[in-house]
Amino acid sequence: MQLGRGETIEDTARIISGYASALIVRTFAQSDVDELGRASTVPVINALTDDDHPTQLLADWITIQEKFGKDTSGRKFVYLGDGNNMSHAWLTMGAIMGAHVVAATPEGKWAPDTKVVAQAREIAKLTGATIEVSHDPESAAKDASVLYTDVWMSMGDPEADRAEKMKVLKPFAVNSELMKLTTKDSIFMHCLPAHRGEEVSAEVIDGPSSVVWREALHRRTTIQSLLYHLVRGEIKGR
Repeated sequence: MQLGRGETIEDTARIISGYASALIVRTFAQSDVDELGRASTVPVINALTDDDHPTQLLADWITIQEKFGKDTSGRKFVYLGDGNNMSHAWLTMGAIMGAHVVAATPEGKWAPDTKVVAQAREIAKLTGATIEVSHDPESAAKDASVLYTDVWMSMGDPEADRAEKMKVLKPFAVNSELMKLTTKDSIFMHCLPAHRGEEVSAEVIDGPSSVVWREALHRRTTIQSLLYHLVRGEIKGR
């Protein structure tokens, strides 16, 4: 559907609430999801915005627990690249799960939103998580159990930024040399789609440490589970 075209987002939320048991929304502006949530009388699931990607992290965390078990203490999870919605989702989920998460990004405009970092650190005070922001990819990758990345040109990024962004982000590309710094049982993760030769080398994403295909399969099962429990009223949104 086309949000905000022909009628207000609030009106759309009210109408769809009468048709459906839940709304799954994948859009650009986080404010659109927030408006839908305020006006809707059924659960609204954020399936991706420019600011966050929480449902991806559900699939990611199931993949991590499948590999390492539920106890992830002593392990370090590293996101490398653009400080975009995926970096925000990782910082937030890591804080909730009491994990050690490092967002390794360039300084400046492609670093994670400072408000998101601050919020994650507040959550970490309650869960015992360690939340770090680094600008040194090699230091961040050392002894990591997971290296995670995302595309460098996200939805809504101005094409005029491409050349500069590719140059600035190049040191944060995940390649075999970076993987050598990680633990022996480390894995590589990516939310897909991937651009081989940019944020990740073909050798890594198609190699034995990559779990991206299993990770992608978990998107379906985690969304199904989320819908099931929301519709049954077994979990509540905010």
